[in-house]
Amino acid sequence: MSEPRIASPAPVPTTPDTASPPPHASAPSPGLTRLGLATVLLGAALPFLDFFIVNVALPTIGRDLDAGPALLEMVVGGYGVAYAVLLVLGGRLGDMVGRRRLFLWGTAAFGVTSVACGLAPDAWTLVVARVAQGAASALMLPQVLATIQATTSGTRRTKALSLYSGTAGVVSAVGQVLGGVLVSVDLLGTGWRSIFLINAPVAVVALVLAVRSVPETRSENPTRVDWWGTVLLSLSLVSLLVPLTEGRSTGWPLWSWVLLAVFPCAALAFVLVELREERAGRTPLVPPSLLRVDAVRSGLTLIVPFSIGWGGFMFVLAVALQEGLRLGPMAAGLALVPMCVTFLASSLAGPRLAVRYGRRLATAGALIQGAGLAVVAATFWFGWNDGLGALGLAPGLAIQGLGQGILMPLTIRLVLSEVPVDRAGVGSGVLVTTQQGCMALGVATLGSLFLSLVPGSGMRDALAITLGVQLLAVVVTVLLTFRLPRGVR
Repeated sequence: MSEPRIASPAPVPTTPDTASPPPHASAPSPGLTRLGLATVLLGAALPFLDFFIVNVALPTIGRDLDAGPALLEMVVGGYGVAYAVLLVLGGRLGDMVGRRRLFLWGTAAFGVTSVACGLAPDAWTLVVARVAQGAASALMLPQVLATIQATTSGTRRTKALSLYSGTAGVVSAVGQVLGGVLVSVDLLGTGWRSIFLINAPVAVVALVLAVRSVPETRSENPTRVDWWGTVLLSLSLVSLLVPLTEGRSTGWPLWSWVLLAVFPCAALAFVLVELREERAGRTPLVPPSLLRVDAVRSGLTLIVPFSIGWGGFMFVLAVALQEGLRLGPMAAGLALVPMCVTFLASSLAGPRLAVRYGRRLATAGALIQGAGLAVVAATFWFGWNDGLGALGLAPGLAIQGLGQGILMPLTIRLVLSEVPVDRAGVGSGVLVTTQQGCMALGVATLGSLFLSLVPGSGMRDALAITLGVQLLAVVVTVLLTFRLPRGVR
């Protein structure tokens, strides 16, 4: 007996650029035009781009600023930690004061902090600027999904969410491609600094377009900020991500073990506070009732192993290509082009395939991703000593991108399908926090595993072990697809 198909909700008759709100909404929201959608997607591209763009530039940054491994990991980890810690708060603030307003503030702050990164005179200044850049991203990004959720419905929402997921996936890979190209070209003599400075004009364009084309939306029943929940969630993420990111490179000092010991206590306190807030009739930072929704819970659970593997893979791949195969920044970046192309193509085709194949499509996407990763691992293993170049990885990376582009848009659609419009910012913040926090965790865990194995085992063996661990995460992802809802609203 075949599984029920995932049917897109039938659109209510309306004007071409205005969709009627779902039953959850308490008041109609203005529609999102094509230009408005393109604008918020442009804004969404910037944070994803900058999470990965520094990977291929790290060796050059280290030489130019005389920075050791610990500081270089903070350049990556500082951004990711600040980003993950503040995302849910950014979503809540958007619900309260207006999502377009927060999008504008976040975009402007992102442009300013990007310039600060590009002009940093030393490594510590760059780390501080990257933390500020991550905080700006956390203001901006939750407003994108929340705006889509609040201003579209039916097939238009499905298409918009697919474009969002395609943007996130493609830009993540393009970030390393663009980073390699910019470092190699040495634009106007700026070297690695151009990977940050280029954000400023893009942010200006996004600001101008947002003022003209993005409608303002907010929750009809705004609630106060859950400050205790915010502090405890921040403490939980910091106490986990900071020691895992910095512990290995600093020799696992006492403070790293103290922070790791704090994590379970802070996490438990966060859960108890959120339960108490909701029982008291208040709105917690992460409402437990939201996590009891089957689509949200099962989708977020699947995103955890996927994002850990994705973040770790992109970091390890950049190191292996440059430090192991001795490819230049441009060649290392261009190696990811096949993945970008297939991810975009499959993410755009996904909504039509979902109507026909339903939940089985997610399982197929996870299996295809695993097959691509296995091909990449085999290519590295057998071609390491035979002059393996960037083109040799193309088949495996193309297969991997194909599977990821099928899996992620459907998962995001499922997570958001039952989130009420008046909680769009909260739901979007929780989803993106899960993504970004787990990607940062992937860099910290898989990256640290790989780098710790290299001195004793050699880079090829270290890479094989690390990719083998990631394959286990893919197996878990495949199993979790069977827990996804059979249908989506």
